[in-house]
Amino acid sequence: MSVGEAVTIMRGGIIETLILSAPVLIVAMVIGLVISILQATTQIQEQTLTFVPKIAAIMLVLALLGSWMFGSLGQYTRELFAMIPQMAR
Repeated sequence: MSVGEAVTIMRGGIIETLILSAPVLIVAMVIGLVISILQATTQIQEQTLTFVPKIAAIMLVLALLGSWMFGSLGQYTRELFAMIPQMAR
């Protein structure tokens, strides 16, 4: 296995991680921003107010996109396992 192949595998892993984590992170960021704006306008500074909606939204995203995430990760893993015989040469 050459350095180029190792870099390609690492790049693929990083991109796969970013693609799989992006929906959850974006939803958490948007919900956090909306709640922060709501807290700033109403001057309600309750610490637990930010966590409950974020957790609920993240759970909803995972419930909706979990099968896609698992399928994508499974496909990537199968591709890696298929590359093992080529790497041994």
